[in-house]
Parts: sequence; structure tokens; C-alpha cells
Amino acid sequence: MLFFDNLTDFRAHVGQELGTTEWVTITQEMVNDFAKATGDNQWIHVDTEMAAKYSPFKTTIAHGFLTLSLAPKFMYELYQVKSVKMGLNYGTNKVRFTSPVPTGSRVRMHATLKEVEDQQPKGIKSTVALVFELEGSQKPACVAEMISLMFE
Repeated sequence: MLFFDNLTDFRAHVGQELGTTEWVTITQEMVNDFAKATGDNQWIHVDTEMAAKYSPFKTTIAHGFLTLSLAPKFMYELYQVKSVKMGLNYGTNKVRFTSPVPTGSRVRMHATLKEVEDQQPKGIKSTVALVFELEGSQKPACVAEMISLMFE
């Protein structure tokens, strides 16, 4: 984990890696809970028998947005700005779900601080390039840019 004393120190890290998280296993329970929360109950996610029979992956797959929703958890694992009193998700850029994530597989996230802009009062807007790696695959599961606001 990286620790930055303040937003000035964080800003100095632009263009550099923030790190790579540990692997997380995507369980069927996680997928089912996400389906319940979002109302996306398509059989490719929640019906293990149908997926085993009809899916080319022979198992259920995680929702793309489930993979992306791991970003805040992963970002908390990678860095902390000690002076920040509050942070907010601002949005995303260029989100692509480049490979399906079969249930039971493992993902991790690699992050690079791409850009930092001043945000008033006493804050910044940061853009972090994210790559969600799928264990055993050359192709990532998801690539995106996460935009966050942080205030001191």
C-alpha cells in the first residue's frame, strides 16, 4: 500500500503506478447478490444449470459491472492520502469489458495515476487508469478510467 501525506504528494505521483491488488475470487454468491441488487438476473449470471448446458463458458459469468464495482475496494487496498477527509466517486471514462469473468475465477486490479486537477475547495479530481486482470488470461477482464474527488 502507498501512503501519501497530502494531495500535493499524491499529485507528484502522476504518471506512476499505484500498484496491483491481491487476487479476489468471484463467487456465485457474489454474482447472485449483484443480480439481486441490480435486477440483472439474466441466466448467464445466475442459472448454473442452464449456463453449464448452453453457455460457451460452461459456467455462469460475472456481470461486467460487478467486476467494475470492485474498483473502490481495490483502490482502498492500493493507496491512502492521509490528509483527505472525504472522497467521492465522480465517474468513469472509457469502460470496456474485454473478457468475460467465469464464476469461480480470480481477478485483481492494476492502477496507474493518470491525471490530477484542482477542485475547489481544497480538493482534487483524479483520474486513475484501471486494468482488471483475469487470472490465467492474457486479455484483461475490464479496462477503465476511474475519476474520483478528494478533499482535505
